[in-house]
This record gives sequence, C-alpha cells and structure tokens, in this order.
Amino acid sequence: MILNGPGISFTEPDIGAEFVPELPEHPRPKIVALCEHCTNRLLGRKELKPFEYWAFAEVTTDEMADVLLKMKMRRPYTLADAVKATGMEAEPLEKLLDEMSYIGLLEYNWENPTRTKQWVLPMLVPGSAEFLNMRQSQIDEHPAVAKFFEQASKGALAKATPMVPPGGAGIGMHVIPVEQAIQMEDRSVSIEHIEHWLDKYEGKYAASPCSCRMSRAKLGEGCGDDPNDWCIAVGDMADYVVETDRGHYITREEVYDILRQAEDNGFVHQITNIDGEDKIFAICNCNVNVCYALRTSQLFNTPNLSRSAYVARTEADKCVACGRCVEVCPAGAVKLGQKLCAASTGEVPEYPKQELPDAVKWGPEKWSPDYRNKNRIETYDTGTAPCKTACPAHIAVQGYLKLAAHGRYRDALALIKRENPLPAICGRICNRRCEDACTRGRIDAAVAIDEVKKFIAEQDLVAEHRYVPERVTPTRKGGFEEKIAIIGAGPAGLSCAFYLAEKGYKPVIFEKNARPGGMLTYGIPSYKLEKSVIEAEVAIIEEMGAEIRYGVEVGRDVTLAELREQGFKAFYVAIGCQGGRLPGIPGEDAEGCSVAVDFLRAVAEQQENGGEAAALPGRTIVVGGGNVAIDVARTAARLGSEHVEMFCLESSEDMPASVEEVVEANEDGVHISCGWGPVAVHADEAGRVREIVFKRCLCVFNDEGRFDPTYDESETRTVAADRVVFSIGQSIQWGNLLEGTAVELGRGQGAVADPKTYQTAEPDIFVGGDVYTGPKFAIDAIAAGHEAAVSLHRFVQNATLTIGRNQRSYRELNKDDVDFGSYDTASRGDAVHNYEAERERPFREYVETFTEEQVKAETARCLGCGASIVDENKCIGCGLCTTKCAFDAIHLHREHPECSTMVKYEKKVPMLAKYALKREIKIRFGSKGSK
Repeated sequence: MILNGPGISFTEPDIGAEFVPELPEHPRPKIVALCEHCTNRLLGRKELKPFEYWAFAEVTTDEMADVLLKMKMRRPYTLADAVKATGMEAEPLEKLLDEMSYIGLLEYNWENPTRTKQWVLPMLVPGSAEFLNMRQSQIDEHPAVAKFFEQASKGALAKATPMVPPGGAGIGMHVIPVEQAIQMEDRSVSIEHIEHWLDKYEGKYAASPCSCRMSRAKLGEGCGDDPNDWCIAVGDMADYVVETDRGHYITREEVYDILRQAEDNGFVHQITNIDGEDKIFAICNCNVNVCYALRTSQLFNTPNLSRSAYVARTEADKCVACGRCVEVCPAGAVKLGQKLCAASTGEVPEYPKQELPDAVKWGPEKWSPDYRNKNRIETYDTGTAPCKTACPAHIAVQGYLKLAAHGRYRDALALIKRENPLPAICGRICNRRCEDACTRGRIDAAVAIDEVKKFIAEQDLVAEHRYVPERVTPTRKGGFEEKIAIIGAGPAGLSCAFYLAEKGYKPVIFEKNARPGGMLTYGIPSYKLEKSVIEAEVAIIEEMGAEIRYGVEVGRDVTLAELREQGFKAFYVAIGCQGGRLPGIPGEDAEGCSVAVDFLRAVAEQQENGGEAAALPGRTIVVGGGNVAIDVARTAARLGSEHVEMFCLESSEDMPASVEEVVEANEDGVHISCGWGPVAVHADEAGRVREIVFKRCLCVFNDEGRFDPTYDESETRTVAADRVVFSIGQSIQWGNLLEGTAVELGRGQGAVADPKTYQTAEPDIFVGGDVYTGPKFAIDAIAAGHEAAVSLHRFVQNATLTIGRNQRSYRELNKDDVDFGSYDTASRGDAVHNYEAERERPFREYVETFTEEQVKAETARCLGCGASIVDENKCIGCGLCTTKCAFDAIHLHREHPECSTMVKYEKKVPMLAKYALKREIKIRFGSKGSK
C-alpha cells in the first residue's frame, strides 16, 4: 500500500478531501511562509500541505500573516511587545490581534505579574486547529479548517508516536481518570485528580463546544453527540472562549454535572498536556469515535500518547460478565472471556495482549486504522458465557442472576433493561434460547433463567415499584428535538421507542389498532400473556417520553409525505406480519375457514376490556405445526370445542413447535396428527365447511434443505370439521404505507434493508422486526428495535451509521471443553402450574411466578461461566469501566506512575530523543537476548 499518496491518509479513509482543492499555481507567498512558520512537524517542515495552505488562506489576510510571521510560537506578547515586534501602531494592531483571536489564529491570557493582556501564537494541536473549529458557523463557511484539524492532529505524529515516552513528552492531551475511581488510591499524586485542577482554577470555568465533534461531523464521520458544552475551559482560557463567542461561564456545580453526564455517556476525561504540571487550559470530555487526541494512541497503537498512570484490572471472583465495562471501554481493552477452566488444560484460556512499540520496530503495519470498529468487538475468540451469546438481545443473564441472588432486584431489572425493555413480557413468552445454550445443561438441566427474569420483572407490574430508566443523552440541552416516527407498536417498535426515549427523544408511535403490543396483544392468548402485563410495560415507555397515537394507519389516515411535512426527520417501520397465508387448495374460502392471525385477533378483540370470547362448540381442525398453531388449538379447546386436532407436515420429532408447547397442548386435550398435508376443503350446501381432506406427507424438505414437500397421493384422510384454521405462515400487509417511496421489497414481500443499520433505499426509512426478517420471536424484534434506535439517532444527527458502533457479535465458549469444578448440586426448579385457577379462569395466567426462595435456589445453580478480561497493554486508565460495574469487580491500579510526567511542549525534542535511544537499545539488544 502506498502511504500518504493521493487519496490515502495514513491508511485511514481520506475524509474531507473535497474541502481541500489542489494547491494553486501561484500560492500567496505570505500564506506559504505562515504555513512553514506555524507547522510543528518534526520532519518535512518546508513541505507545503494543501490542507494547511487552504485553512490559513481562507481565514487569514496578508496583513494578519505579516503580524503572525513576526510572532514566535507560544511566546506571549503584550500590546507593547507586539508593537515593538511589528512596528505597527497600537490601536490598529490591538484591533487586529483581537480579530485574529476571534478567528482562532491567536489566543490570549493575562499570565504575568501585572495581569496585562497578552496574545499568543499557539501551536497547531492542541491550539489553533481546535480554535478554528470551535465555532460552527466558521466551519460551515470554511470547511477546509475541519480537514486541517483532522490532518494536523495526525500527520505530524505518524513517525514520532513510537518514540513518545510515558507521559506524552508535552504532546497533545492526557487522560485523567474518573475521580471516584482513584479517590481511595493512596499513591496518587495531585495532578492525577480532576479536583486538583478545579481547585487551582477555582471560579474560572467555561463550557465550550467540542471542536473534534464538530470537525468530524463536517467530514461526514460525526458520532451523533450534540457538540456543545462538553469542553471545560479553565483559568484565563475560560475568559478567552467566552469573549470570543466560543462558550459561556459555568459554576463548579455545573462542571460536576458535565463530568457526571460525560461519564454516563462513556466519554473520556482528558486534560491539556503541553504546559507542564503547573498548568492546563481545558478539561475535555471525549468520544473516542471522533476524538483526535485519543486517535493518537488508538490509531498508532501507542498508548503512551494518552494513557494515565492507571490500569484497570478485574477481580474474577466478583466479575459476572455483564459486559457493562466492555461496552463503555473506549480503547477496547476489556473483552468478555470465560471464568471456567478448560478441561483439556485445567486452566482458563490465555488471552492475547496488544503488542507495544517499547522494544520492537514500529510502522504502518502495526497501526489500527479501523480502531473505532475493532475497539467495539465485545468477545475474545475463545468465547464467553453461552447465555449472553445465544440471546438475540445479548442480555447480561449471568449478571442479573447474580444480582437476584443477592436480593438486588431493582438493580437486576435495570441491568435487564439495558438490552430488553419488555422483561415481564419476555419472562412469559420468550423461546428461551439462553436456556437452550446454558452450560449447566451439560450437567443436569439449564438454569430456569426465564422464570427468574419473570420474578425480577414483577416490579414493573406495580406502579410504585416499576423501574423507569433515567435518560442518558449526549446533549447538554436535556434531550433532542428531532421528531422520529415509529410505525407499529409491536415489540420492535416499542423497543425502538424505549431506547430513543432513553437517549433523549420523544418518539411518536403510530398504531392502527386500539391497543399497543401488535402480535403480543392480538396474537398471543391471554392465558400465556395477560394484556395488563403489556399495558404496564408500555406505560413505562410512555412515561419516558414516547407518545402513542392509536387508530392511525400510516398510508391510509396519514402518509409518510405528510408526516415529513409535519417535521418528522426519520421513520421506523415495524408493522410486523399481521396477515395469514392460505395453502391454495380447493374450498379454502368456505365459511368457517380462517387463518391463525385472524382467529387469534378475533378472540383477543372479544376479550378486550374484560369481555369473554364466544364459545366454539364442535370440531376445530388446525392446519400447521408451529407454536402459533398450538396457540390456536389450545384457544379453541378453552372456548369449548369438543374435538381439537392439529395436522402438520412434519413428523413428531421435527415439529417446529417447542416440546413444552406440545406438552401443554396435550394437557388441554388437543390431538396432534403428524405427517399430513391439506388437499381440499369440502363445504355443505350452505357453503360452510363440512370436512377437510389430507394426504400423507413423506418428506418436507428436499436434498438441498429447501421446503419442497413430497406426498403419497394414494394415502388420504378425510376429517369432519366445523371450522378449519390455517396456521401455515404469515404475511405482511403493507397497504399504501410505502406509496411514493424507494423502499424495495424482497422475498416474502419483506423490506430490503442494510442488515446492520436497517436503513432502506429511502434514506430516512428504517425497518425492523418481522417486517424485515419474516416471522420470528419477540426477543428478536426487541433486539432489532434497539439497533434501530442507534441508527435513527445517528441518522437524524447527521452522523455515520456504522463507525464505532458496538458489534453485538458474541462468541460462545466451548462447552465440550469445560472443567465444571465444584457447583451447587440442586436440581432445576419449576414454576407451579395452578390447575384449579386454570379451570376456573381458562384465559387468565395459570403459571405462577417463582417465589423468592425459588429464585435464591435457582440463581445458585448458575456456573458463572463468563468474566471480563482486561488487556493491560490497551488500557488507557480512564476509569470509565469502574463507573458501570454493579459488582465492584473492576478497579484502577497505579501501575504506571511515569505516565503522570507532565512537561512543557518545548522539551519534547530531548524527551523524544532520550526515549528513542532507550527504545533502540531494547530493539537491538533485547530482541537478540531473547532468541
């Protein structure tokens, strides 16, 4: 690969190139001189870079350049000093100095014994590159300054980074840990504490916009944060940013509020590191997806440029692999691994560590140009707890089981809602893939995970105990004003609304039905999921700020175009599969024939507001073998059908319905006949169904695994029927919803969209749930809704939809190679089936929730498979992980005191040279000695 060639920017994409024209044939001489004068590259100082030229040329007059060329970098000039240096008269010179300060070419302070105002020509980074990008209007008018900042913060460091000693050698920024993470560290020194710097500049703070966030956004790689007020200027810099319209004064209490909100969002605290240990001029709260300072260590894999004196380490006995530390770690230093030993080795797997440039040759082949994505990989290759891996939403199962074991039920509910806003619903109807994957199942039986979740989520069913998450929003304004429409109040739409509301939006859900829930309400019988449970969890989402407009069908009552006119900036289409399918056989349109979704909907509508569904005497025949068919059959039996029989193509071993569902159907008196496919429906003279004919199915799938049934046409069976319900699939009912859009439809009329972002060919329309995947389970739709919320937030904030996004790709540990060690030998607990209640109220829940004693016993059965593992070579010591852990399992340790060495920028060359020599000796002689 050609490095630094045309269109290539240090192996990263050359973003923003369109803002920087080629150098003119006759560049302005004074701007050329200014570029050389201000450039702080160690090498290639005389090389004129287009981004430098145009950034200066667009904002600097020749008169300004004359003054700047006569000022030495980082030397303070009082007005008298400037007059002497330039020969200009004081009044016009002062006006010009202040004008350049407003632009960002200069800064000023009063750091002298007489407190006389003095102007300073700053270095590029941190310095004029930031100042030029701290006003949105200036970036919009002169976008070349955005490219200038992106390049100036990278190119100058490309070759120097491996030579940077711990502490940063007076270059750039320096991570300062979360205060609470080091309060008890008795070896800490004052400059490692945010409190030290706040005390030093007591009363002189100002909040200003983040130049990195605004610059990256202009270049098309924004992170979705509101850039305003994340940077805290201190001392005289506070006056500078206020007086040049870059910020506003804030109190110490407001500083604490910014720091707290930054930590909630996973932003890294950094301080300027170019003035030695006696001075800083800003505390920044940085998002690694856009931060140019953090990029210096992450791109080049040289943590000395950023890291604090601390390193995180987990305590295996406390860690439960909830993944909160993994999600927040900006450096990708924490990943999920396993706690159990491998049976083949008797040890926990050895985890790889990032190579460092301390004693090896370092070049572009060692860099990580894709660091923003690689840092978001959650799991080591050897895998982690299977329960979290198998769950489509990747809920921290092991974590909430542990919290429940300690009686911390509210904390457990909060942890569940990190990934699943409908836990009470899922505790009743989830298909329990976490239990199917549970390692405990290799010993006796899986932990009853869903029953524990159901117990925890009971808090949501009582208004005074329910858990309503606080907003965690990356804006200092309290929330976002952009309007987002969600079409469909099923599990995908509700999940999306929950996470948008948590982010600070007020999403509007358009639901054509009278009640929320979609198929949860109209497709799942009440004896499995009572409507009050759905209403309770929806009420929480509404309390968080979501609005639901019932009885509104988009495409009929209002169009997408009209909603755009009303100010909606993006749409999430999650209407599900609300139609059924017919087999295409003679007589299927006879009176008394229906499809499963219509049958279940009719029953649900009759039962609304406490009503009772009409009795269904006679013989009910259900065609299909899935869980929905089971629901139809059991509902018919509970409504009084004397004979209910299911016919499915598959054998009893291959039926798609779960074993548990089949058992419950048998308990309700449902007969199941396997290996039969429908041929025709016969009606009586009045046109009502009288009987249905089946033929023997020999094989459902062909040799390629495709659905292609083969039959024995000679073996048939005729069955009397008063009604026939077909449960052989579902369809999407689009209506006029997509009229006038570019959304494409694919197989089964499902919407075509990007598999990660869910964006369709119509950029502001996103899809998810069954309308995208086809019929699946509620937990799949919930996971999709969560991801859609991420995309919608990024989209309406004009951010990249993909860069720096959590991968949500988990690997399962090898359950065939596990040393189980000692464990609780109790057998799996089962929920009580209240048969008496079931007989009295056949359409009310009859499976009782675990008692607290059962929860204690069941959670003790968890083997605790997973653990978080820290790569200490990647850790930058920010301490964010410690703020997220509910188990006190991860702490900072002061292992690198040398990283707190703060020196002035002017000393960088001898510092770099000294460390480079030390490193070269290691490379030459250390490697030989190791052979």
